[in-house]
Amino acid sequence: MKRRDALRNLSVWPVAGLAIGTTFPFDSVMGAPAPSPARRNLFKELGIRTFINAAGTYTAMSGSLMHEEVLDAIRSTSHEFAMIDEVQDKVGEKIAALCHSEAATVTAGCWSALVLGTAGVLTGMDPKKVAQLPHLEGMKSEVLVQKSHNSGYVHALTNTGVKMVEVETPEDVEKAVNENIAMMWFLNYAGPNGKITDKDWVALGKKHNIPTMIDMAADATPVENMWKFNDMGFDLVCVSGGKGIRGPQSTGILMGRKDLIAAARLNAPPRGGNIGRGMKVNKEEILGMYVALEKFINLDHIKQWKIWEDRVALIAAAANKIAGVTTIISVPAVANRTPTLNISWDTTKVKFNNGGLQEKLRKGDPSIEVAGGNENSINITSWNLQPGEEKIVAKRLKEELGKASV
Repeated sequence: MKRRDALRNLSVWPVAGLAIGTTFPFDSVMGAPAPSPARRNLFKELGIRTFINAAGTYTAMSGSLMHEEVLDAIRSTSHEFAMIDEVQDKVGEKIAALCHSEAATVTAGCWSALVLGTAGVLTGMDPKKVAQLPHLEGMKSEVLVQKSHNSGYVHALTNTGVKMVEVETPEDVEKAVNENIAMMWFLNYAGPNGKITDKDWVALGKKHNIPTMIDMAADATPVENMWKFNDMGFDLVCVSGGKGIRGPQSTGILMGRKDLIAAARLNAPPRGGNIGRGMKVNKEEILGMYVALEKFINLDHIKQWKIWEDRVALIAAAANKIAGVTTIISVPAVANRTPTLNISWDTTKVKFNNGGLQEKLRKGDPSIEVAGGNENSINITSWNLQPGEEKIVAKRLKEELGKASV
């Protein structure tokens, strides 16, 4: 072939390639591989601040970062259609097996799990009752809660129309039980503050044939918690998907009795005309949640804990070099169980209040977020730190505390 004929024919190759489903990732003139399009940095493009997260898995801080396997699951399932109910069926079976429950479903966060679980208890499989919520005429309408557990999270339950009834002791429960009590709700992180333990709460529910629900949103650690409360006998267990498990931040898990999960799903998407229609979870998130949970349960948790301990120890060692600074490493009793570093200082030696140090770290480069403590302290966790970031946090803390020293 003459050179001019070859050049002329180059112009038809891409069309021919498309006709037979073939693409040619080469420069049409030079024959070199075509450069990949530059990946957009939307954070920079839109002027959104990013930061090193030394605070924790807070919703406002976008929870946690997903593992590559989770992102791969999301990407690989985004190119084909599937029926949402079938995805939920198959994933629910897998999650139930992993967590020792009869059934499970992926929800739009733990809050959604609370709403849908409560709705399922109220309506059962009655479509008329499903359409009626949050109007409870003809239905049970009260939920028992310990006084120390009656926090803002009860709004998830009251969205369904129920009224919370406070109790403090087992005797109070006995007095409060009547035909109008639909459920008994337990807030796991408030467990140590109540007068009725989780096991006794379940026992009281069984005694009176009242379903029990536990909210363990941020309490995926230790990993045994993922099946502990199912094994204990709670009828419904609600957990966040986007914190310690590192699934999509917009997901949660509702697991428990098969009949109650079926009723909860009747109140959930993809069905309409119900209280949960707006709580959509797409197929990619459902599958991503499953992959995240599977990875979380199969992690080497002893190794992971050692990594967390080493990170906070390094940061503590740097802070301790400043006169007047005191560090304590502890582990919360229930929620957010991870090595937690408290850094406090003598305000006569370090001229900082808590907010001042937080602001200095926030406005630095790179930006760092820590959790507030008391007036003269901050708290740091390491489970959201990426490898090497603990050294950056240690260096910056030492610098800022040092500058404020007198």
